[in-house]
Amino acid sequence: MAGKDARASFGKLGEDLACDELRRRGYRIVDRRFRTRCGELDIIARDGPDIVFIEVKTRNSQSAVRAEQAMTPAKVNRVEQLAMAYLADRELDDLPWRIEVVTIQTDTGGLRPRISLIRDLS
Repeated sequence: MAGKDARASFGKLGEDLACDELRRRGYRIVDRRFRTRCGELDIIARDGPDIVFIEVKTRNSQSAVRAEQAMTPAKVNRVEQLAMAYLADRELDDLPWRIEVVTIQTDTGGLRPRISLIRDLS
């Protein structure tokens, strides 16, 4: 169980870093960890008139798969489905929206993360 707790803690740290970076870029965080029985959206933000659904991919330097490689077409499709559920739930179907990914690659000590934003995957 400790492994699961450590992964959850690492994931939350990645989401916190992503929110900081998004705010720095002018995004306004609206919601985090929106859950349905089909999955979870990491971050929902506003960027001007757009609602942005942001998936966070955090990896350490020993990971065999880089953070940006973890966002497969199937994952994008799942996030699209979750985004539509969020929009319907909040009655925001008429607003423009898009999907983006924040990738975080940490060094061995986790002290100097590299943070990148991959825009408009939808």
